[in-house]
Amino acid sequence: MAKELAYHDEAAVGYDRAFAHVSRHFLPFLLSAARVASGMNVLDIATGTGLAAAESLLVVGPTGHVVAADVSEAMVGQARQRLSAAANVTFAVEDGQSLSFADCSFDALTCSLGLMFFPDPSRGLSEFLRVLRPGGRAAASVATVPERTYNGRINTAMAKHLPAISEATARTFSLGDSARLRQLLEQAGFQNIEITSQAHQFKMPSFDAYFGPFERGGGSTGQAYLTLPQSVRDIVREEVQRNLGDTGGPVEIEVEYQFASGQRC
Repeated sequence: MAKELAYHDEAAVGYDRAFAHVSRHFLPFLLSAARVASGMNVLDIATGTGLAAAESLLVVGPTGHVVAADVSEAMVGQARQRLSAAANVTFAVEDGQSLSFADCSFDALTCSLGLMFFPDPSRGLSEFLRVLRPGGRAAASVATVPERTYNGRINTAMAKHLPAISEATARTFSLGDSARLRQLLEQAGFQNIEITSQAHQFKMPSFDAYFGPFERGGGSTGQAYLTLPQSVRDIVREEVQRNLGDTGGPVEIEVEYQFASGQRC
């Protein structure tokens, strides 16, 4: 039984199928918060399948460089496949709470939907600050509440039947409070802190179009779902259908992210 929402091989392979369209919508806000610009050396931590790293490569251009790093070897492998044609990207398996890079190594740092999964976000933010050059900015996006995340309703429904993932599910929303985010950045030593939020309604043609990728094991949510007995899977599916008000037509899922950024002065 799954004890956490982890990105092993199967989850990594299915992540894009379930989430890519959601992540891509919000990435411009993340890069803007980090002030990513042409010619910069950028670290994308918790890179996942490399979506944010790919976006950064477009911005930094041929004179810049991006390091795509993740604690999951499987995810780094997926990122490597996505970005194999790029000449100015490198890949690394890295623990965001204990980065191997030297002090003052990067002009900017991005972390898309990763910080809330760190066992110790404060330690991670301190590492973010350490590897930034003076004047550089780090930016992290985080989820807010289950009702405004793409898969939060599914995780919450599963946690009722899969107590082992309850803690991980709660952690998903642990940094949704803007005051706490600001406090963490301040304690890490960041200055010129900015906290913003963005929301978007994702309209899917049917409930099956939304839920299907998770039913087939997409992402960590899908992998956890497949550990449930079929009878419990049916219960979870029906609960999520009710929650979204499915009537057989298109369904809308509201997603809201917070973007927290700070500067090393």
